[in-house]
Amino acid sequence: MINGTELKQAIISGANNIVRNRTSVDELNIFPVPDGDTGTNMSMTMTAASHELEQLDSEAAGEIARRAAAAMLRGARGNSGVILSLLFRGFSQAVEGLEELSGDDIARALARGVDAAYKAVMKPTEGTILTVARVASEEGKAAAAVNDDVVYVWSAMCKGAADALEQTPELLPVLKRAGVVDAGGRGLCLIFDGMLSVFKDGVMIQAAKDIKQKEEETAEFFRNAAAEFDDDIRFTYCTEFIVGRDPACKKEPVQLRSYLESIGDCVVVVDDEEIIKTHVHTENPGNALQKALEFGQLLMVKIENMKEQHRRAAEENEKAKKAVEKKKLAPVEPEGEIGFVAVAAGNGLVSLFEDLGCSHVVSGGQTMNPSTEDIYAAVMATPARTVVVLPNNKNIIMAAEQVVPMVSDRTVIVLPTRTIPQGLSAMLAYDPDGTIEATLETMKEAYANVSTGQVTFAARDSEFGGHKIHEGEILGLDNGKLTYIEDDPVQTAIRLTRSMVKHGTSFITLIYGADISDAQAEEAYNRIKSKVSDDIEITLVNGGQPVYYFLISVE
Repeated sequence: MINGTELKQAIISGANNIVRNRTSVDELNIFPVPDGDTGTNMSMTMTAASHELEQLDSEAAGEIARRAAAAMLRGARGNSGVILSLLFRGFSQAVEGLEELSGDDIARALARGVDAAYKAVMKPTEGTILTVARVASEEGKAAAAVNDDVVYVWSAMCKGAADALEQTPELLPVLKRAGVVDAGGRGLCLIFDGMLSVFKDGVMIQAAKDIKQKEEETAEFFRNAAAEFDDDIRFTYCTEFIVGRDPACKKEPVQLRSYLESIGDCVVVVDDEEIIKTHVHTENPGNALQKALEFGQLLMVKIENMKEQHRRAAEENEKAKKAVEKKKLAPVEPEGEIGFVAVAAGNGLVSLFEDLGCSHVVSGGQTMNPSTEDIYAAVMATPARTVVVLPNNKNIIMAAEQVVPMVSDRTVIVLPTRTIPQGLSAMLAYDPDGTIEATLETMKEAYANVSTGQVTFAARDSEFGGHKIHEGEILGLDNGKLTYIEDDPVQTAIRLTRSMVKHGTSFITLIYGADISDAQAEEAYNRIKSKVSDDIEITLVNGGQPVYYFLISVE
């Protein structure tokens, strides 16, 4: 039997294990475009649960499962995160009210979670996380019939999951061609293994820091060092550097600290076996760096004028404060007939959706899938009895759909728009004078007739659709299908748009992103206009979106 404390530690351990390995899971994604990567989405979903559980004292196992599942549901991101949250929600429902769990309890609980996950997916695909979870559940049920011991049953589940994961390429040809296993299934195995570590050995896996986290930790060190002496500025230059220690150097970091204190103040020196992190305010940053070279090589150097630094900091703090105040969404009473919530990224697109009638635009899209809680907050802040949600990304639809049963005082309808052009077309078709039923039908027909082109970049080297793709190459996608591999985003947009135009095309909307200049956008617009029929109306929009150089709507 396991109690609530052990289950709590196991879930946190599982979360830590996926966090430690999220990059390797992300790298299993087959399609080379930048996306809301599986490892990242699953780790963020699990982290929501671990943060919730860390605040709890000892509770019954059933209560721990309930709290973890609720946190995962709110924090679920991407399809993989939503499926993960559904597995745990079904698990929690099966163990509701139990103080301790037996092997049979957890086998039954996982089976219920698997059932819930399969029912939530419109077209379940074998060879994915669903298969891995199902086989694990079946093996757990068989093991429980032999031995009710939790370790025995959970070990069988882990083995079943691992075996199923190895078989995913046989079930999904696209995985086999790429020579990888399913990313979501791999993530689930990591979570199960992290939980087994607690059940079997009583060892909770600790979260390790990846490269990005280490870089942020260093940045945080310097921010804290500067903040500590914020009111004590006597020297002009804030000087920060990291020294990679020379193994042959016999000098101790305390000697560097003594020297820096002789030429400045606000000295902070932190060291380990490999590096020395340093912060000092001084009039002679060159002297500080020259002294540092006696201890090893300079790995990072940053020098700022203190007055300028603090002036900028004050401005940024004010901007951040206003941004936080703007983003706070307070629930409101449902007064109007119908309201809209869209998901989009980029100032131009946000303004466009707002101008078309959306009460709130949730920040998100490709590479940054919003959580269920983000969408829920926007829905509750929309003053309407019926709230229509436009996810505008295929990896956000499931997270949006989880909001529907969470809301009781208004009706929530998710229109499964898979792209930004589909969402814009739906909003353009909105008729405020029509009935809700008629309006929704018109909006569905509108976005169903939109073809979407996307110009982005390859996020990784890969082999896809018979093409060898190199990181950084420009990709043109026609309704999600890789069509062109080029070197120039403008040329790609022109070729892609021309290939999408069909007999009967009336409108083209060219939406350019944050990494495209106005001059490049005008060039693309003019060249497309010169190559298509004069009867086709072309509109150029500055969307400001990240990731996509161009989004192309053809109707």
